[in-house]
Amino acid sequence: MTLALNNVSFEVMPGETFVLMGLSGSGKSTLLRCINRLIDPTEGEVWIDGKNIVEMNREELREIRRRKLGMVFQNFALLPHRTVLDNVAFGLEIQGVPVEERRKKAEETLKLVGLGGYGESMPSELSGGMKQRVGLARALTSDPDILLMDEAFSALDPLIRRDMQDELLDLQQRLSKTIIFVTHDLDEALKLGDRIALMKDGAIVQIGTPEEILTNPENAYVEKFVADVDLTRVLSASDVMRHPEPVARCTAGPRVALHLMEEHDIGSVFVVDRDRRLKGLVTLEDTLKAVRAGKGLEEIINTEIPTVALDTPLTDIISVIAGSPYPVAVVDDENRLRGLVFRGAILAALARKGEDINATA
Repeated sequence: MTLALNNVSFEVMPGETFVLMGLSGSGKSTLLRCINRLIDPTEGEVWIDGKNIVEMNREELREIRRRKLGMVFQNFALLPHRTVLDNVAFGLEIQGVPVEERRKKAEETLKLVGLGGYGESMPSELSGGMKQRVGLARALTSDPDILLMDEAFSALDPLIRRDMQDELLDLQQRLSKTIIFVTHDLDEALKLGDRIALMKDGAIVQIGTPEEILTNPENAYVEKFVADVDLTRVLSASDVMRHPEPVARCTAGPRVALHLMEEHDIGSVFVVDRDRRLKGLVTLEDTLKAVRAGKGLEEIINTEIPTVALDTPLTDIISVIAGSPYPVAVVDDENRLRGLVFRGAILAALARKGEDINATA
């Protein structure tokens, strides 16, 4: 016999996007289908909300599939003789939801995935990306706690695939579903996953966050798998930023800002309020003019400065910092200054991560 899954054990947290990744034949799709018992495991347990679904009878299993689980397939699996709206409402129809209620819910979900107004179209009239959105809408309409996505975007063209990945990230931010996502594409796994389980020959060889997988591979197989990854797509602002010092308070005078620039041998300084919310930046030249003219610091603050969020990928920061004479300010959701990114820090971080990866060989 062929051993499809071997000693696989993991836990997925509520609201987490957990990615099963591996080459073709590694067992990832088999594992996903064991979770909802499209494939019955010969041994082991699958616990969902304190219930082991392996021990459930057929009626109990149908109920948990209807209420708890939604699945998005690689080949869309739409019903060709039904309209888009009827496809999306199919799960509610199986649950016995009245026609008007299920059609209203289906229309709302279609708008959620960007297909408002396409309800009366037939699947044959849609592009591949639109069909996949219908499949996603169908899974979401039943409002399941858990979404199982089996290579959901692998059949799409690269540009459409990236759009669908962005769409899923946006939906996850709004809906906070628990998602188990299967892919063989490492870039896709790094983009979507909160954690990744890398599989080989039916076994999980490493589980970790995207950065843990990249920078601390547990064996030669993982190291080879991630060898060609572009680190600028994985590292974020929080990985390369430096402590934001010195900074000037906006209530301070220009002489204080001038003193900070002279003491630290810099040509500009960022300005924050008493709660460290970023107000802008002042330059050495403008500060000298303000001292001579008797102006206050707030009168010379430049507010047109580049800022990024803590989770902004390095690949986006590089394009921002290339066009700016100043460091890039890293701010949180409340616009508090959390760090500064310098050109040299980006190069140093990439070199350091490269050395860390090579050291594990």
